[in-house]
Amino acid sequence: MSILGTSVTNVTATDADDPVYGNSAKLVYSILEGQPYFSIEPETAIIKTALPNMDREAKEEYLVVIQAKDMGGHSGGLSGTTTLTVTLTDVNDNPPKFAQSLYHFSVPEDVVLGTAIGRVKANDQDVGENAQSSYDIIDGDGTALFEITSDAQAQDGIIRLRKPLDFETKKSYTLKVEAANVHIDPRFSSRGPFKDTATVKIVVEDADEPPVFSSPTYLLEVHENAALNSVIGQVTARDPDITSSPIRFSIDRHTDLERQFNINADDGKITLATPLDRELSVWHNITIIATEIRNHSQISRVPVAIKVLDVNDNAPEFASEYEAFLCENGKPGQ
Repeated sequence: MSILGTSVTNVTATDADDPVYGNSAKLVYSILEGQPYFSIEPETAIIKTALPNMDREAKEEYLVVIQAKDMGGHSGGLSGTTTLTVTLTDVNDNPPKFAQSLYHFSVPEDVVLGTAIGRVKANDQDVGENAQSSYDIIDGDGTALFEITSDAQAQDGIIRLRKPLDFETKKSYTLKVEAANVHIDPRFSSRGPFKDTATVKIVVEDADEPPVFSSPTYLLEVHENAALNSVIGQVTARDPDITSSPIRFSIDRHTDLERQFNINADDGKITLATPLDRELSVWHNITIIATEIRNHSQISRVPVAIKVLDVNDNAPEFASEYEAFLCENGKPGQ
């Protein structure tokens, strides 16, 4: 992209003849090969560009054959040649361009946060730092759920998951991504914006998810004189998948070694199995398990804290036996 007449280099030829004897050592330079790209000044041998806006992406290397002829270049003069290799260095005169305008990716709804969803790439005909591009998500309905980072080695953009997905809530997202050159040369800003955009469609795939309890924890209260088999509370859970599976409930007996409680496997109602005594234990902490009937590997757990409420079931007791001594002539009210 150098302007017309830009100096490239100059060459020098020597002639062993006596420079004061006629024109025997008077040299004239010319180009035998390398036109119309380059020209040479006949007497100074300064080589210049002969065409404007030479394009490295079209041709990077040129071989220029230069002739030096004595006798002032007239017939009968002797000549010698040399070959000059001219290499065009790169400038940032090309914008990045996405390989395709639309990308499609699929991702399971239970994918781990930070997982790479896919890669997009904008090609740049320039090289080195002139080809470096940064990637951004500039629009779409998934800007809060996804992010894109630039891979400096592969020169592409990596789309990653930022927040959890839910197939049952939303099954697809559309993003508009942009690739922009990092190093802009202001001399070529008129050649257009050094950026490009592409559309990314992400389809969320359904995954079998475990049951979800209606609350992350449960707090129940029961009086210590509650009757056996009475219902003291209830937990509920559902299968979040579209093909909803029935749920069965159970108590993790490692958290209820004395088996003081039972649970209805179908409706999650917790009942009292053995008498409670607040004076012995105020709190009981158990864990309830919800299991999908259609897939027993899909289970969830929830902590349940049971507080035993006091009732007046204990008579007062004196701390010790008392003994008093009174003289026989004691007065009333003494």
